[in-house]
Amino acid sequence: MFSHVVIFWTDPANPTAADELLAGCEKYLRPIPGVLTFHAGKMVGSHRPVVDQSYQVALNLVFPSKQAQDDYQVHPLHIEFVEKVFKRVCKKVVVYDFA
Repeated sequence: MFSHVVIFWTDPANPTAADELLAGCEKYLRPIPGVLTFHAGKMVGSHRPVVDQSYQVALNLVFPSKQAQDDYQVHPLHIEFVEKVFKRVCKKVVVYDFA
């Protein structure tokens, strides 16, 4: 198993950025083959100080292998998502990969 977690900070000047990002994830990323688990959603507030609440959207993907994730990264739909959605609505991203 290979997990790929992406944390997005959207453009605060765009009030619909989080919704646009989630719609883009559904349109461009969900159909890419090789993903075992796909979950994208908005940050959920917490009273616990240990929970990071500075981001707006997270994406959690599970692949059968690192190679499957590598293939996902160069898939035309992923590249289209980066160009048409991510670059337009995001200011920052952090990625956590682990096996």
